Amino acid sequence: MKPYQGLFVLDASQGIAGPYCATLLAACGADVVKIEPPAGDWSRGLATREGSQSVMHVSFNRGKRSVVLDLQAEAGRAALARLAAKADVMLEAFRPGVAKRLGLVPEAGKPDVVFLSISGFGQQGPESERPCTDGVAQAFTGLVSLNVGADGIPHRTGPLMAVDMTTGLSACVAVQAALAEQARDRAAGAPPRRRVLDVSLMQSAAALMGFNMAEAGLLGTVPPAANVPAGTYQGSDGRWFMVAFLREPEWVTFCEVAGRPELAADPRFQGFPSRAQHRDALVPTLRETFAQLPAPHWVARFKAARLLCDLVNTPLDWLADAHVRAVEAAVPLAQPGLGTLPFPKLPGLGPWSVPAPALGEHTEEVLREVGL
Repeated sequence: MKPYQGLFVLDASQGIAGPYCATLLAACGADVVKIEPPAGDWSRGLATREGSQSVMHVSFNRGKRSVVLDLQAEAGRAALARLAAKADVMLEAFRPGVAKRLGLVPEAGKPDVVFLSISGFGQQGPESERPCTDGVAQAFTGLVSLNVGADGIPHRTGPLMAVDMTTGLSACVAVQAALAEQARDRAAGAPPRRRVLDVSLMQSAAALMGFNMAEAGLLGTVPPAANVPAGTYQGSDGRWFMVAFLREPEWVTFCEVAGRPELAADPRFQGFPSRAQHRDALVPTLRETFAQLPAPHWVARFKAARLLCDLVNTPLDWLADAHVRAVEAAVPLAQPGLGTLPFPKLPGLGPWSVPAPALGEHTEEVLREVGL
């Protein structure tokens, strides 16, 4: 699908959230021009890298054209203004106020431009100018407090960068909604209007926790765990596996398969609320039980009983899985400078295997297009 073929997107963001949004638009056919400083997007220097390219940068900048501009110089800002004047969509992720000083404002674009700003805490409010990262947003919104490990310590969601990714997805949905509204205006014979969008890591993290926020607000306290004893357990072979519950009858089946039917009859463990209340008595008992046999043994038994369960895989395990291979869920990407990288398909968009640009690879080409 290429619904945005012919759409010109000016991506002046760095890192993950903004670039990921722009990459999704590129996957839908948009012509995305990425503006980079002379040193390049800072993501080029993170994770496994070779020269000016890194796996992190490739992940969030595939399918774009790279233009290097020194926005501290008048010539760089003048070139930016030329590009902005032809943009259908503009993305920026500077601290509030910085984009304005550089001339990257909605008024610099077309009368119907979709202008998206991504920041840590939004464009307004007392915290708006604070720097922010994925981990800071997780801590601020309470996401870390919900992710308590077996060690009893609240953790961020590790290297997944869940808030950055969610912000990129949220931003893409907002841009698509604005474009759809403009298409409706055109169909009705009305001139499409400019749209100015404000997407923040804070709001995206909170939206990710919508259910948790609503329940905590209703109760006035942190709610108990909803589906105890769901979680991870370790087999005798050292491997971990995950079990989950959706309905109360599954608990009885679970106890039978685990060889502990007496737990299902224990008054302390009748119903999700009671099991949550007596979690400290239940979970250690199950850990001792599962430590007697290998994880694949338990997973096979639970799957046979149609319970929700699977081994805790590594990314390499997933890439090698027979089902993943059968449905071609990962697509190889030949990235100059790095080699072949396996990327999961973008859900719903099918296979898309376009490399990321080298730093400044398209500077001359793109500037010629705007008469420079």
